[in-house]
Amino acid sequence: MTADQAFVTLVTNDVYCKGALVLGTTLRNHKTSRKLVVLATPQVSQSMSTRAVLQKIYDEVRLVDVLDSGDSAHLTLMKRPELGVTLTKLHCWTLTHYSKCVFMDADTMVVSNIDELFEREELSAAPDPGWPDCFNSGVFVFRPSKETYDQLLTFCSEKGSFDGGDQGILNSFFSNWATADISKHLPFIYNLSSIAIYSYLPAFKQYGSNAKVVHFLGRVKPWNYSYDSKTKSVHGDFQESSTLHPDFLAMWWSIFSTSVIPLLTEKGVLKPSETGCQADAITEGVSQIRVTPSPPPISSEERKQRWEQGQADYMGEDSFENIQKKLDSFLK
Repeated sequence: MTADQAFVTLVTNDVYCKGALVLGTTLRNHKTSRKLVVLATPQVSQSMSTRAVLQKIYDEVRLVDVLDSGDSAHLTLMKRPELGVTLTKLHCWTLTHYSKCVFMDADTMVVSNIDELFEREELSAAPDPGWPDCFNSGVFVFRPSKETYDQLLTFCSEKGSFDGGDQGILNSFFSNWATADISKHLPFIYNLSSIAIYSYLPAFKQYGSNAKVVHFLGRVKPWNYSYDSKTKSVHGDFQESSTLHPDFLAMWWSIFSTSVIPLLTEKGVLKPSETGCQADAITEGVSQIRVTPSPPPISSEERKQRWEQGQADYMGEDSFENIQKKLDSFLK
């Protein structure tokens, strides 16, 4: 194992721990040779059973508390209280016992070994699907440095964030990413979002099989659904705005049910009676969700409006398969 390099993620509550556990499991399953580190806020550490499960998968679980007056981010937080989670994420630059790291959001999932990312330099990242001249901060390569960390805190205090989060901060700080060095542009397969899948279907059909990291962008996350291991089917209120590709969603739940559920049960996070992996039982241990019956058909005009608002029914009428059929009919 390469001891001075690490994959790093962040959890700010017990719900996001579910994502981090799947992420860590997929990194292990694909035989990474790097250390795994998770930054955890006090909201997670208060649940010692959850933290114990994280320690089963991650080599290092580090507590980060930006409200601590002894933390160098404390004064910046007082000036910019809206940047609490952002300042917590920036703590990854304080991991100076590592020479190089790859940060990955807890709502990402690895589908292939990605250790080659450590051949890249700071700050390497993939384009954001919403504005490709910006990088998406869900996956990026960086070098821990106290100097860089202090500069980032100063930048936060003086400039703030144009989008209210870490992506705005980091794109402003590493402002030459778009033009300076193409080698720092990661291929999109290292941060594939379902948002992009549906905005350019032919490209996904051509290159999607090469995906290495899937990023579940958006408000609705995999753990907001439920899963029946017997039928291997995902259930949920699909009228919520969702951009989760059904194949990747099923993959996430398969990993959660087969690899993470046993750990959660062992540490008492889930009750033994929930190990049957029925949809309702798993959901109770992750997050409550109401499954609703299929709604009546909507008009073509209403459907168009939903698309324009980013609220397409990706799990139903606007699924990848249905869109592909429509495209094929036009090409005949």
